Amino acid sequence: MIAGFLLLATASASTVTPIQKVITMMEDMVAKGEKEKKEEVVAFAAFASFCKNTIAEKERAIEKGKAEIMQLEADILKAQSDQTTLAKELAVLTENIDAWEKDKQNLTDYRDGEKSDANELIADVKDSIESVQRAVQTVKEQLPSSFLFLQKVAKLARTPKNAKKTLWAFLSMKQPEDPLAVSAPEAASYEFQSGGVVEMLEKLEDKFRGELHDLEKAEILAGQEFTLQIQELVNQIEMATDESEMKTKKKAERAQDEAEAKGDLATTQSDVATDSKYLKDLVTECDSKAKAYENRQMLRKEELVAVNKAIEIMSSDDVTGSGEKYLPQFVQMKSKTKPHSMSLLRASSDSPIRKKLVSFLSAQAKSMKSKILLKILAVATDSPFDKVKKMIKDLIVKLMEEATEETEHKGWCDTEMGSNKQTREDKAEAVSTLTANSEELTAKIAKLTNKIAELSDSVSEIDAAVAEATALRSSEKVKNAKTIEDAKVAQVAVAKALTVLQEFYTKAAAATAFAQQDPASDAPATFSKPYTGMGGSNTGVVGMLEVIQGDFARLESETTTAESAADEEFTRFTDDSSEDKAVKNTDLENSEKDKSVAEADLTTTKKTLGATQTELDAALTYYEKLKPSCVDAGLSYEERVRMREEEIQSLQEALKILSGEDI
Repeated sequence: MIAGFLLLATASASTVTPIQKVITMMEDMVAKGEKEKKEEVVAFAAFASFCKNTIAEKERAIEKGKAEIMQLEADILKAQSDQTTLAKELAVLTENIDAWEKDKQNLTDYRDGEKSDANELIADVKDSIESVQRAVQTVKEQLPSSFLFLQKVAKLARTPKNAKKTLWAFLSMKQPEDPLAVSAPEAASYEFQSGGVVEMLEKLEDKFRGELHDLEKAEILAGQEFTLQIQELVNQIEMATDESEMKTKKKAERAQDEAEAKGDLATTQSDVATDSKYLKDLVTECDSKAKAYENRQMLRKEELVAVNKAIEIMSSDDVTGSGEKYLPQFVQMKSKTKPHSMSLLRASSDSPIRKKLVSFLSAQAKSMKSKILLKILAVATDSPFDKVKKMIKDLIVKLMEEATEETEHKGWCDTEMGSNKQTREDKAEAVSTLTANSEELTAKIAKLTNKIAELSDSVSEIDAAVAEATALRSSEKVKNAKTIEDAKVAQVAVAKALTVLQEFYTKAAAATAFAQQDPASDAPATFSKPYTGMGGSNTGVVGMLEVIQGDFARLESETTTAESAADEEFTRFTDDSSEDKAVKNTDLENSEKDKSVAEADLTTTKKTLGATQTELDAALTYYEKLKPSCVDAGLSYEERVRMREEEIQSLQEALKILSGEDI
């Protein structure tokens, strides 16, 4: 008997009532709800920070893109205006060239006719001289043929009238067949007149020779004048042609500039549109998340208030006392070693990561002589991982901003130094032209490099945003699944409690305890009425359990709905991010191709560049002024860039260590 009593007492000490189980479950719910509420605050703070930073970044990118669009539109209008002006100038040059070509042809045709007339006239004068010479010769030799030559001279148009009259008078004399056969007076008269004719013919020959000289001289002068006029026209045509070719080339270059600007404009407009859509979706999602977060926090707060109230009610003497007295008991299965085991698990997982992180940072700081890594090392030794991660991320952002500022300063220095170099090479026109081309290509490459970097950063940021959203979504999904599962389990537990109470009170209300008997004269007094239980004092318990059951059902339903909405928002966000990333990857590939072409052109230009620089005192003075700011002192720009990149890489690897990734 005593052993049985001790066994019953031991069993009672190790068991609890259903009400105590519900109270314990609700206490666990309070602890879990408060923990999840805090975790949700921390998680949403990270999400809100992501929203704030990403929205600000996208707004800056959109603002920058709009400014680029305005500049590109202005560049396009300027290029079109330049082309219109050049087209008008080319039309004037073409009109002038056509007029000069026409003048040249007219002058040539006139010269050909003039030369033909002059040659014909010179030939006629030469023929006249020859006729006079033959006539003089035949007259002197008293040949019968002299009359034929004299007639020819007399018929010449250029023979003066007096000479013609004299010749015809001489020819009208009867020519003796033999001058020796005539009488002396006739022979003397003939000889006298022939002598006068010869003298006249010789003077006529001199006159013709003078005319021939004048004609030949005039022809030479006319030829020289023609040559000068033609050469002047040729020079004008050549100069106008060179100018036309130069302006045609310039017009083509401006057309190319317009085409490139239009291409850049289309790309920038597409980027701005993509960023704007991404920003709009992100703002919508962030606002939706913020509202959902407020609703969830309010729901959790109300839930905690309700559960604490339920605990207060369930812990009252009426409920607890009735439960200990009337309700069935069962073994409490809640494990009390779990927090301790989880604590040990966290401690055991923390220590190797921290040891690995400290070892890695110590080695990197020592090898790189980095003050930044030493600073992180000091914090990583004993600070919480969240603080270490935040500090590392902040330092990475700071280093990237410093790199951007130094790159911009170096770009400014490169531009100024390049301009100074161009000034020092002005003595060689060809070298100056090649230098200008080189600088233009360098600027284009720099612009493309910056654009590639920006696009790469944008792609990386999209990937980071998607990764962060994916991590948040995964964590949220696990938490929602656990919440739903816990709600289902709680509903089952409350339903079981309700079933036990409701079955008991229903049965108790209809029970008759046992049949009424006629009392014997020696029997003790018995119950005067049937036992129906303590339902009146326990209706609050049933009602509270029903309320708790409804709360868990609502929690399950709302968490399921929230999970579905969050999953849809995540899908839309990832789809938009994929589209944005695809557009930027296309822009990145095109920019890299353009950069490769520009780099090839720059290499070709630099190969042909070479000249001796002279008289550079003024340029060298400015160069000396630039040196303190733009010429590396101590560490070179490349060394600083390399060291900064190594520090960033080390910080990123430290983040991987903190995340448990192998490096």
